[in-house]
Amino acid sequence: MNRYNHILISLTASAAMLGAVSCASGARSSVGGEVTGVGGTAWAEPTPYGMVLIDRGSVQMGPQKADSAWNIAANPRGVTVDAFWMDETEITNAKYKQFVFWVRDSIIRERLADPAFGGNEDFKIEEDREGNPITPRLNWSKAIPWRNPNEDEQRAIESLYRTNPITGARELDGTQLNYRYEVYNHTEAAKRRNRLDPARRQYNTDLPVPTDVPVISKDTAWITDEGEIMRETVTRGLTGDYDFLNTYIVNVYPDTTAWVNDFENAYNEPYVRMYFAHGGYSDYPVVGVSWEQANAFANWRTDYLKRSLGRQAVHIEPYRLPTEAEWEYAARAGVSENMYPWDGDLTMSDDKGCFYANFKPQEGNFVKDGHVITSRVGTYAPNDFGLYDMAGNVSEWTSTAFTESVGRLTSDLNPEYRYDAAIEDPYRMKRKIVRGGSWKDVAHNIRSDLRMWEYQNEQRSYIGFRCVRTQIGFAKGTKQNNKK
Repeated sequence: MNRYNHILISLTASAAMLGAVSCASGARSSVGGEVTGVGGTAWAEPTPYGMVLIDRGSVQMGPQKADSAWNIAANPRGVTVDAFWMDETEITNAKYKQFVFWVRDSIIRERLADPAFGGNEDFKIEEDREGNPITPRLNWSKAIPWRNPNEDEQRAIESLYRTNPITGARELDGTQLNYRYEVYNHTEAAKRRNRLDPARRQYNTDLPVPTDVPVISKDTAWITDEGEIMRETVTRGLTGDYDFLNTYIVNVYPDTTAWVNDFENAYNEPYVRMYFAHGGYSDYPVVGVSWEQANAFANWRTDYLKRSLGRQAVHIEPYRLPTEAEWEYAARAGVSENMYPWDGDLTMSDDKGCFYANFKPQEGNFVKDGHVITSRVGTYAPNDFGLYDMAGNVSEWTSTAFTESVGRLTSDLNPEYRYDAAIEDPYRMKRKIVRGGSWKDVAHNIRSDLRMWEYQNEQRSYIGFRCVRTQIGFAKGTKQNNKK
């Protein structure tokens, strides 16, 4: 039997098998031998909590008018983005604390299961219901004994806290709150040059099959015995799918000292002590969070949702930071003429004198708009897409890497420029785009059509973030780039 006969026999056998499982696979009944298609399981994606759907559409990105006073050239560029869900407000202290406390509780559960702290096996699941060994995972159904712990449990819990040597207060040791996660780089894995089969890297049959091994870079991380986070970017020849799996370890506790370090010769110590810790600021945007921490939050948020969905989790897209194009399109409500998230060039209403956003109205006068620093999210009216605080309050991280020529490097369809900087890269290559301006900025800097940047590891008292998630399937309609 030659190989071609073998292929035909295999196809015949496969067809028979498909017929046997047609009911399970959703195949439609054939009519007169016609191709009628194979049905699929549809899953109606519910609205994610606290998010609004941004329909697909296009916008002219960038300033529409030149401004010589600010040295701004009119350089609009038409782009189109697909539909996505977006947080209607910036991530608050309360929501970020949920992440911080999850990391805290996971570490405590690890230590409660550790023989060094008593070795309570109930806090870790290592076997399935039939008693077969599985990859160990934490048992989240087992409650942490916060009240009346025994001596070993008390040591495990207290190991994550410290006593302030000055005040004597018991406080959470944020330096231990490290979150480890892995990200598969689908984009790099999909590129033709990185295919495992050399014959599929080059389709031009006039050229020989490539023999060189593609060189890839992947990020990895580990923690030393002394508790120090180590990062390394490995560059090597492609060996398999795992070469596109990147590992990150990020300390998740926000830098509360940013309030002092961002402003010299100012008394901002109360914000250091209270802004993230005090319940009165629960509904205020989290700050002091780096781009790296914001990405870690998005990854955790995805995993947190997947654990609750079970089998349906395969149907959801991950939470992530918005691309710069998504952010601008959403902020301007799809209207190219909008400099701000609202109509017109003014930052307050003519008739009532009410401000549209939280920013710095006058030199030295932060309070004229009713606030000194950040404001509670959702204080001001939303834009036409239902999004709050897209101008002012806090600037927001995007996923897009910054370079002076970023506008010329990206496609006009779902544009994105991604650069995962290696630890040894020059610092200037670790810049990410931030948008929207903040409570400390003048009116010009909270415009929706202006690009700004910050280093990915910086933690500022005026930068926060919100998440997006690509919508599955078709959006309701298309927003046009003109006024309604």
